[in-house]
Amino acid sequence: MCVLYDVLSIVRDKKFMTLDPVSQDALPPKQNPQTLQLISKKKSLAGAAQILLKGAERLTKSVTENQENKLQRDFNSELLRLRQHWKLRKVGDKILGDLSYRSAGSLFPHHGTFEVIKNTDIDLDKKIPEDYCPLDVQIPSDLEGSAYIKVSIQKQAPDIGDLGTVNLFKRPLPKSKPGSPHWQTKLEAAQNVLLCKEIFAQLSREAVQIKSQIPHIVVKNQIISQPFPNLQLSISLCHSSNDKKSQKSATEKQSPEDHLYVLEHNLHLLIREFHKQTLSSIMMPHPASAPFGHKRMRLSGPQAFDKNEINSLQSSEGLLEKIIKQAKHIFLRNRTAATIDSLASRIEDPQIQAHWSNINDVYESSVKVLITSQGYEQICKSIQLQLNIGVEQIRVVHRDGRVITLSHQEQELQDFLLSQMSQHQVHAVQQLAKVMGWQVLSFSNHVGLGPIESIGNASAITVASPSGDYAISVRNGPESGSKIMVQFPRNQCKDLPKNDVLQDSKWNHLRGPFKEVQWNKMEGRNFVYKMELLMSALSPCLL
Repeated sequence: MCVLYDVLSIVRDKKFMTLDPVSQDALPPKQNPQTLQLISKKKSLAGAAQILLKGAERLTKSVTENQENKLQRDFNSELLRLRQHWKLRKVGDKILGDLSYRSAGSLFPHHGTFEVIKNTDIDLDKKIPEDYCPLDVQIPSDLEGSAYIKVSIQKQAPDIGDLGTVNLFKRPLPKSKPGSPHWQTKLEAAQNVLLCKEIFAQLSREAVQIKSQIPHIVVKNQIISQPFPNLQLSISLCHSSNDKKSQKSATEKQSPEDHLYVLEHNLHLLIREFHKQTLSSIMMPHPASAPFGHKRMRLSGPQAFDKNEINSLQSSEGLLEKIIKQAKHIFLRNRTAATIDSLASRIEDPQIQAHWSNINDVYESSVKVLITSQGYEQICKSIQLQLNIGVEQIRVVHRDGRVITLSHQEQELQDFLLSQMSQHQVHAVQQLAKVMGWQVLSFSNHVGLGPIESIGNASAITVASPSGDYAISVRNGPESGSKIMVQFPRNQCKDLPKNDVLQDSKWNHLRGPFKEVQWNKMEGRNFVYKMELLMSALSPCLL
């Protein structure tokens, strides 16, 4: 009862609690059927879009994984191609390759190591370029760029200090072969730089060690030798890297094209031959306790070889000596060709022809020199010379087998050819006289009378007409030129003084004194043609 009283008093007095009625929600109004359809379509499209987005995300992820797997497979295939051409080894987590020629017999101390790396400089979201390669190589900095050995023969500089570093002339970088990867071209260029450095190091070592009459000089990247007086052979190492600074300096320092590519090629052949000798010389000694080396060297002790025999076994020409000999031969051959060409262009009569042999040696070349007259090549074949050009001298073989040795001096060869051309004119007269029916009375290649020639000796010939009435005397010298004299019968000489001794008329048929012919006023294109006209004029008419 007490509790009920308390509750009623609280509700009635409203001092402690108030009772409010509970409000009821109004019922939603009825919607339009089109609105319901639009809402349902939106929900359906939202669900379909969510499914497509999830599928596109899965496809993108799959394509990315496939590209990464493909790049990994391409890297492995490129690595396989690289192993087919270059020596590779794995050191830790790195793949290293060998650029050196140690396996071919090289003793150059450069390590020549390059590293194979994976090319990651590509954005997978963008289109992959066609020339993209997943593999790249990293070569040492001192082997970057391009290099070559420049060999030139030039006049001696007045002061050796003026030479300095050799001027580079721009050589284009080697072009990659179609279908070959870029790393192949890069490695081949680096290996060429290494080989050029090995060649120059070998030449520099020999230049310092070899004792010659005129010492060889090594200045920076240049080796200077003097094969002939007032002439120097320059061997230079030209190395240009790929940076813009070196390319700019190489462009600024352009020099004339005096490079001998033949000697550069021969240097590469000689260093490969040196590698081959290094490999072939290493053999196991027999017996096993004997030292390494040549078999005859091992037998030098038991057979008591003396010092000269041992030195003969050890003596071998080095790279520098061989290339100097080849340079001497090339210079002597070029000087000989220039001498013959200058004579051929300067002297029109007689003509000089040079037929160079295609089969030559690095130390010897041959050229056949023919001296002829235009229009009379068939009858004027007496002067045929074979020039064998060696290293320091020229051997001249005549048609009759005589051998003359000339030095490297240009003047000697020029004087010899001038004397031979002078003798040719006299030989041509002799052959023409046989064809024309004239009789040769005298012939001499070396006349002891008349003025002395500064070059060689004068030649002379005297021929008589078929009837014996006329005689022609020809004297030809290399310097004095031609002098032609004609001897007429006595009965045709009106200014002849009367002789009391020769009273009989039969003596009138003898030939009188000689009269000189004004040869420069004779008609004819050359000496032999003028002589033929003179002989024809003095020969009796057969009609």
